[in-house]
Amino acid sequence: MFNVVAFFRSTLLPILIVALFALALVAVSARIWLPGDMLAPAPMS
Repeated sequence: MFNVVAFFRSTLLPILIVALFALALVAVSARIWLPGDMLAPAPMS
């Protein structure tokens, strides 16, 4: 049982953290490829 927890903490958890960071980076940088009119805030009326 301890080996499974050690494997998770040493291998899977860092991969999960890096993948989450990469997903957030892609989501934030996606605004670069949006058309200019989609970058503006939505109209109120």
